[in-house]
Amino acid sequence: MQHFELKGQTRKVGNKAVIKAFRREGLVPCNLYGLGMENVLFTVNAKDLKALTDTPKAYIVDLVLDGGAPQTAVLHEIQWHPVTDACLHIDFLAVDEKKPITISVPLVITGHAKGVQQGGKFYQNTRSLRISAQMKDLPDEITVDITPLGLDKRIKASDIQVKNVAVVSDKDTIICGVKTTRNVTAAAAEE
Repeated sequence: MQHFELKGQTRKVGNKAVIKAFRREGLVPCNLYGLGMENVLFTVNAKDLKALTDTPKAYIVDLVLDGGAPQTAVLHEIQWHPVTDACLHIDFLAVDEKKPITISVPLVITGHAKGVQQGGKFYQNTRSLRISAQMKDLPDEITVDITPLGLDKRIKASDIQVKNVAVVSDKDTIICGVKTTRNVTAAAAEE
């Protein structure tokens, strides 16, 4: 999996006025926790953060706080402003290379479904899956081949098999499928 380096400055606990002042300066307040460590409060530049948050890709984040050694983490939770879609706050979860990491990974659909060639309509419900694996085994993306999909067939999370990776998403989560259209139903009724 790809790594993303993010630089930040540690901060002290502050009230709402302090947090608003950070946001006016173009900084986003963040929190790092996990692995039995104490919470680390810090800020990052909102422009630097956009490359991490405004993409469907998943990254392992290397946090460099106050110019120190990088701390490996993953995005845990993002809070967005309801009107402006500006990032208000981010929680990072510290991870270890020796322990399994749970992360959302984007899905890439490939192929042409047989059901679509027969007149059906393709739909995709899910664009990412939560998986768990060692850091060295984490894929950048999961490829789903839809070529064998016939009319009224679908692919669920339980159908996804990736070597050394466990799918954590609900097994009944529908990823994609092919629906029968009215035209196909009408043609079958005429025959």
